[in-house]
Formats: sequence, C-alpha cells, structure tokens
Amino acid sequence: MKTLSWLTALIMATASVSVSVGVTPPAPGAVDNTRLQAAATEPQNWFTGGRDQEGSYFSPLKSIDAGNVTKLGFAWDYDLGSPQRGQEATPIVIDGVMYTSGTWGYVYSIDAATGRELWRYDPKATQSAARNPCCDLVNRGVAVWQGRVYVAAVDGKLHAINAATGQKIWEADTITDHSLPYSSTGAPQVAGKVVVIGNSGSDMGRGGVRGYVSAYDLETGAFKWRFYTVPPAVGQPFENPELAAAAKTWDIHRNAVYQGGGTAWDGFSYDPDLDLVYFGTANAAPYDLRQLGAAKLDALYTASIIALHAKTGRMAWYYQTTPRDSWDFDSVQKMILAQISLNGKREPVIMQASKNGFFYVLNRKTGKLLSANNYTYVNWASGVDLKTGRPKLTSQADWYSSPKNIYPSWAGGHTWNPMSYSQLTKLVYIPALDVSSVWIDMLHNGGSMKYLDGFFTVNGVIPDDTYDAADMKRLYGPVPDLNDIKASRNVNPVRELIRAWDPVAQKTVWEHETSTGVRGYDGGIMSTAGNLVFQGRGNGELWVYAADTGKVLKTIQTGSHIMAAPMTYAINGEQFVAVQVGYGGAAITVGPIPPHSAALKYQNMNRIIAFKLGGAFVPTPALRIDEPFFPPPAQSASAAEIKAGELKFIEECSRCHVLGPSSTPDLRKLNAGLHQAFKEIVLRGALGANGMERFDDLLSEQDADNIHSYLIEQSWLAYRAQESAKKPN
Repeated sequence: MKTLSWLTALIMATASVSVSVGVTPPAPGAVDNTRLQAAATEPQNWFTGGRDQEGSYFSPLKSIDAGNVTKLGFAWDYDLGSPQRGQEATPIVIDGVMYTSGTWGYVYSIDAATGRELWRYDPKATQSAARNPCCDLVNRGVAVWQGRVYVAAVDGKLHAINAATGQKIWEADTITDHSLPYSSTGAPQVAGKVVVIGNSGSDMGRGGVRGYVSAYDLETGAFKWRFYTVPPAVGQPFENPELAAAAKTWDIHRNAVYQGGGTAWDGFSYDPDLDLVYFGTANAAPYDLRQLGAAKLDALYTASIIALHAKTGRMAWYYQTTPRDSWDFDSVQKMILAQISLNGKREPVIMQASKNGFFYVLNRKTGKLLSANNYTYVNWASGVDLKTGRPKLTSQADWYSSPKNIYPSWAGGHTWNPMSYSQLTKLVYIPALDVSSVWIDMLHNGGSMKYLDGFFTVNGVIPDDTYDAADMKRLYGPVPDLNDIKASRNVNPVRELIRAWDPVAQKTVWEHETSTGVRGYDGGIMSTAGNLVFQGRGNGELWVYAADTGKVLKTIQTGSHIMAAPMTYAINGEQFVAVQVGYGGAAITVGPIPPHSAALKYQNMNRIIAFKLGGAFVPTPALRIDEPFFPPPAQSASAAEIKAGELKFIEECSRCHVLGPSSTPDLRKLNAGLHQAFKEIVLRGALGANGMERFDDLLSEQDADNIHSYLIEQSWLAYRAQESAKKPN
C-alpha cells in the first residue's frame, strides 16, 4: 500500500474524501485545463467563482430539486472573523475543500463537509490602502490552479498560496503608483500560463487613477505584460500600440491631474480555445468630460468590453458599450461564455447584463455585436443601433443643462452581483435594479457643494424614501421633487428584482420584485440542474425559485445580509448549498433600513453558511445593540465653522460614514476618548488597523476641527431628539 504523508492524510480526513486503499487522492487544489474543461463531469466540485470555465454560476447537481428543496436547512457555518464588513466572494470547492477570500484579502481553507478551518492566510495588506476602495474592504474571490490559491489583497499585492498548507509561495506588487488611490477588490483570472488582475480607483481622489490590467507567471510571479486601458497624459509615450487609437478619442487639451479612469475591477473571464482573456472597464475620470475640454469624443477604452491575447497582452478586439460615458455606466459586470443559436446560426458568445441597462450578446471571437436590448427600464437611450453598436441618446441623458432623473442610476441596471445562465432552461437570471438617480452638475447648479469624493464635481442622488428635494437644495441647488419623479412612472423609482431573461428572444420570462423604496442590496444568483434558482436578500432570507416558472419554493431566514452569490457542491454524494454573508460594499454608507437589511436587527457577523436536506434552523447572530446617544462635548464652534465642517464631511467622509446605523460607526456616538483623539484618528491614522486611514493629505487641521464641530452639533441634535421622545405627551 502506498504510504501517504501526514498532511495528505489530514486533508483527506478533514475533507471527508472517500479514498480507496492504494489510490493516491488528488492533491489539494488540483485544478488544470483538463478538469476545468470537463467541469460538467465533476458536478460535486465548484472549480471557479462561477463554477466553470464559462462563469455560468450553474451547477449540474440535482439531488436537491424542486420536489425536495422544502427540506433544505442548516448544515454548518464558519466565522470569517472579519470586522463586520461586506462579503462579496463566492467560495470555491475542490475535492471536499472550500477556498474563499474575505476582508482585506484574507484567504480561508475550510473542510466543506463540516465547516472546520484547515488554514487561513493573512496577506498583511498595507493599511494605507484601506481608504482607496470605492466601496468597503471587500474581496470578490480567489482563483485555484494546480495546487495554488491566488488572491489580490486590497493594497494590490497579488499572492500565490500553497493550497495544502496556506503558506505563501510568491507575492507581486501589481500597483504602478502607490501615490494614487489604487486598490484591488476583484478575483484574479487564470489565463493560460499567467494570472491576470486589474484594480479599482476610477472614482477616487481628485483625479482618479489610470486603468490597466497586469499578467504574472503562474509559477514564479514574474511580471509578463501590462495593458493600459486609457492613454497617458498628453505628450507621454504610449505603453501599448492600441493607445494611439484611444488617444484620438480624448481631448488633447486635457488636464494631466485627471488620470482617465477605465479601471478593470471585476468581471474577468477566459476562453482557452481562443486563448483570449476578457474584461470590462470602468467609467472615465472625471465623470464630467467637459472638464477635459470641449471636444465631445468617446474616451476609449472606458466603459468597454475588451479581449486580449493571453500570451502577449495585445488587444484582439474591443466593444464600447457606452461611448463618452457620463453616467458611471461601468462595463465591469461579470460576463458569461456560452454557445447559443441566433438567427439560425450557432454562435460562440460572451454575454453581459451591462450597468447601462442593456443586455449585450457579442461574438467572443470577433467582438461583433449580435444583439442588445434593455433588460431593465432605460430612459437615457432609446436603444442600441446594431449596425454601429452605439446607444441612441435621448434628451433625458443630458444632465448638463439641468438635473435629470436618469434610469438606470449610477448603481446600474445590474452591478457586480453575479448573474447565472442555466444549461437546463437556457435562461439568464439577473439580479436587476430598477433604480434611477438624479444627476446634478454641482459646479453650475447653484448649491454650496462643488466636489464630492467618488463623483468629482457631479452627484447622482438616488430618489429613495429618504430623498428630500427641499433639504438638498441648500447643498446641491434645485433638484426634481420626489412626487414628480414618482409620477413619471407607475412604479416606485427604487426597486430590485430577480429577472429570468431569454438571451435569444431578448425578453423577460418571469420576475419577482425583491425590495422597493430603499435599495436592499440583494445578492447574486445561482441556478442548478434541479430546476432551481437561488438568491439571497438583504433582509437575510435565502430564496429558492423554480428555474422554469419562477414559482417560489422555499425561503430560509439566516439573520445575515446576503450580497454574494450562493454556490453548491457535494461530498460523498450529499449535496450542500453555501453562501458567504455580510453587509457592506457599495451599501457601506446606506443605513440598514428595515425591512431591507438583517443587519439592523442582528449583528453583522461575517460568515459562510452551508445548507443541506434535512438540516435545522439557521442560528442567527446576536441581536444588534443600538447604543443610546449620550451628551457630547460642549459646542464651541461658530455657525460658519459648523457649516464648513458639514461640507467637508460630505465631500471627504460621507463615502464611508453615514449619520445613522450602517456597517461603519455612527459618528454621532463617539465616546469621550474618541472625541479627544479625533484629530489623531482623522489626520494621522490612529485607527488605521480598523480601516480608518490618515487624511492629512486631504484635510487641514482646521478642516478636521470643523468636521468635529459638525459631528458634535449633529450629536446634540440626536441626543435632544432622543430625550424629547422620552417625555410623556
């Protein structure tokens, strides 16, 4: 009998892998091209973030089906130990071992049968990168390949980790300029002999960043190539030949402070037969391209889908979904590879439910546009010209002349939350947003606010149930009234839905509204051969639908806000469903308003929850403790200083902090020690380990004092309102 090492034996035992005597089990994380291209023959595994090479988020497993899913219940949970932040990764399971990532870029290896930790990896990310992500310290997953786990930490360091031991093999710094607000939150993509990663930051700082993707040798971490998505400053050399064409679509008088944007922060995929790696790019920086000059040009390659040759990093083709994007219509949403029949012809396609509201089907060999139709309500364009590929703009798209209520909002008709393509029904299941935003030119609309981090000199206000046009007028100038916005349609201007979409007929087959009035930040979607569709909601419920009809089959209350997509796997013939949970991400500045978030009632515990047939009720986290307001320090600032503090707070702090319950502290409830250390925290990073990095490069001592005064004023208002409510009528 072959002797097994103690480590292999441990992995076999803890992962509950059944191994015959004399048969060597697969090594941990043993994924290669052969296994991945035959993923359908190993339905027990979930090989990639989207399960397979195509990124379908579809599983061939069917032990759990429409007939027995009512018996689905709790199997185990695993505490990620994260600081109660957003969780957006979908775990990978290979041969009974689960791999996933969390806050900062931590990596976890878990026994998928029991939830027992095998190892965890700390990337030791640079704390100064904590303020760079647009939307929380999230991470969207790992790649596992030939015994290694690859992850990009928030500071842009790419790590290769031994899948068996959790030990670092190599590390590569993917950021070209750490003085700019770059970060990495997306999952790496294995493409041939390289691993590819992008970054984020198009919205950040005073000028954003310049987008690019980089490739590194899988074995050694050696740098192989880099593709920049937008041209350099005027007069600087082009790093790749394609930038010469791109430069012709940007104003030649542009200010060098604006880096151009076009980052690739999520949504990579790879076709091994064509050896092409695909990704989408983000918005331009700034949003208001008039600040770059008078020329009305397309600003390539922002808001585009790009195909690169994996060996060289040279462009194969591109398709720009939103030329001259002025609405934050990134094209970074995850894409699905498939073979579908269009007009009687079988086509190898790549599909995306783009943020701009249109569902694109492209030939993935050539980039030719095959079809495009809106999968959600759109008013900025009347359609897409199939000959030119360009959207047909409407007058509503022009927010330069006056504030406009534009569908979809800057959040998009669909964002990072994964959609799923079922091999059973041939439908795509989209976590859709039917949400608008009021776009405001803050420089010219008459308000006191002129700059907002993440929006530069514009703002896109979502008209949810908290929208108050009269109150906003002081800050942003005149904006449309909420009643007028609601009167423009017969539905609430803020809705989330799950839509079953036919990519051939380009129409909705069935749908359910999942939240309304205030965004619930519902989760991504998985489908299975058991005729099932799974989606988690912000209110903590996991919903299960019949994939063909949309009939609701099961709901399970978890007590945890679910944003990530579920996944499924099997061990020794028993099927499990698992999902990673935690509130935050783009919702970091949105208070968990009932009934839309479980994080209002329960603690925002970051964990993985697994389910199986015959399981029990899911244990909920501890109840959220809402601390009362206490009298803050005496107010000594003038009215002018308080007003200046409000503007600075909105300008630089409101991206992560809201004065109310959210996944970051309510700054109206600072204790005496935090009040005393306020400037040390804000200016010099005394709480950098918690993700609150120093801001002395953006804020002066006086700015910090003014912000503190504004928070003290708001604390007194909240305290007095609390005490007044205690008095009998």
